[in-house]
Amino acid sequence: MNEQERYAWIELALTPHIGSETFLRLLNHFGSAQAVLSANIAEIKPFLIRTQASKYWRSDEAIQAAEAALIWEQSHTNARLLLLADSDYPALLTEGLPPPPLLFVRGNSQYLHQPALAIVGSRHATPQAMRIARDFAKALAHEGITVISGMADGIDTAAHQGALLGIGTTIAVWGTGIDRVYPARNKTLAAQIAAHGCIISEFPLGTRSLARNFPRRNRLIAALSRGTLVIEAATKSGSLITARLASEMGREVMAIPGSIDNPLSKGCHALIKQGARLVENLEDILQECPLLLQKSHLQSYSSQPAQQVPLTGIPPSSINNTEDLSSVSASVSELNPMEQQVLAALGYGVVHPDTLVTALGMAATDVYAHLVVLELGGWITALPGGCYQRIKS
Repeated sequence: MNEQERYAWIELALTPHIGSETFLRLLNHFGSAQAVLSANIAEIKPFLIRTQASKYWRSDEAIQAAEAALIWEQSHTNARLLLLADSDYPALLTEGLPPPPLLFVRGNSQYLHQPALAIVGSRHATPQAMRIARDFAKALAHEGITVISGMADGIDTAAHQGALLGIGTTIAVWGTGIDRVYPARNKTLAAQIAAHGCIISEFPLGTRSLARNFPRRNRLIAALSRGTLVIEAATKSGSLITARLASEMGREVMAIPGSIDNPLSKGCHALIKQGARLVENLEDILQECPLLLQKSHLQSYSSQPAQQVPLTGIPPSSINNTEDLSSVSASVSELNPMEQQVLAALGYGVVHPDTLVTALGMAATDVYAHLVVLELGGWITALPGGCYQRIKS
């Protein structure tokens, strides 16, 4: 790929409302990012999933975002813009979801190709659970297994800390721009991860901590991991959705039991009842997920097979949140307009997300993100076959 095509790729990827699906549709049709950007809006419109994208076509905002990304890459050590077209793009990110066409990376991107386990759980974890998360992450790191999490408060933070204590590697997937540390108190931890592991984000520079971004972040956590270990999760925890996503992607799901008196144990107990592996020690994890001991690097991905990535058939829970979001308001008026629109379109029947995509004209990734928020808020429930039903008026 020459420099002109690379710049065009970055600008297209950072154009507002051009998501992964639209990006791939355009690339498949026009053949290159340069050809896409050379097309006029009338030629582009039939491929746009989000109608708002037409307002930003070749906009100053997209151009400025691309220029800022390139400056960031050039002015920071161990900083990189990783493109789907690059030969070392991680293949795991193409399984079960449209792969992000662009990732911002701090640290060593080769860690994205090592066998990894996701550790997720409550932001408000008990001291005991924090210790358990650190101990398991440290033990995994000693075995040469990379630990992945989202660097949120609670279990995420403990998992990253434990991996670093184990003189191992850890990957943090952010829901903000890679130039913003969230939570801010994890600034030192972020620097340690960048030095001894890897930080990735698919969001443009300057992106703030917005609730709607966490589902997108967490689908990457599940995709990059061979398995997911849940440590403390309430019944309304997004960690349960993360676990379901991992299962639908063919990954292993494991959970650590706790006291029956602890509300934060109920989510883990529910997972175990549904078939997740009950974990008490490191050996349980290695028996359940022997691929974690695979020493060779995982397969990379290149731009040629990227055009064969399916644009439909994404698992209904392919977007998730490892954080507890049970505080979502019970008032319809406090849902954002798009969430209200999805809720209204659901009615009270049994509906598959694909039906909502067609009816609302939204991108599949947006529909799934709104469904996750509605499910965590207790408005809807997931049913067999990937369908959803409204349960609260």
